[in-house]
Amino acid sequence: MTVKMKRSLGTMPLLYPEPTLLVATYDANDKPNFMTVAWGGICALEPPSLMIAIRPSRWTHEALLTRKAFTINVPSEKLVTETDFGGIVSGRKFDKFATCGFTAVQAEKVDAPYIAECPVILECSLIKEFIHGTSKIIIGEIKDVKADEDCFDDTGKFPDIEKILPIIFDYGTRNYYSVGKKIAKAWNVGKPLAKKE
Repeated sequence: MTVKMKRSLGTMPLLYPEPTLLVATYDANDKPNFMTVAWGGICALEPPSLMIAIRPSRWTHEALLTRKAFTINVPSEKLVTETDFGGIVSGRKFDKFATCGFTAVQAEKVDAPYIAECPVILECSLIKEFIHGTSKIIIGEIKDVKADEDCFDDTGKFPDIEKILPIIFDYGTRNYYSVGKKIAKAWNVGKPLAKKE
């Protein structure tokens, strides 16, 4: 292998890839709202949990803490316009669901709406929150995962990323990207290296 020189970029919140997620809550008047986040991901297996980072000034922040519930909605590529909109305007001034033509559905396991048009939904209850720097770190226990029937793999057990077509965010260039092709089978392609020890 050729070792390439690296150029330092300094300190910045840069990681590849970043998921693009829509966080949905009810506000104090029971109106559904959502915001777009890219700083989030799975953080524990037991209990199944995820984390998101949001600024306390966001409209969603107060609603999420009040209801102690939220949904993570994974938008597909065809929802890129609505996804971008959700991150550039506030629910204080816009009815984002109405503007985007989204359908709010009451989650089954938590007190939050989900976006019917998104192919994958995670229903979450708030289990921990704390300030870290300029963000509030929200940890939610995943109470249920829902997926559109036409998004499952050939086994019918799990959603297929190539059918979901999630949106990837690049903080550095401020662009959205689609998922590429499968390159290898996880927990398999590395096995020959394990035999070298």
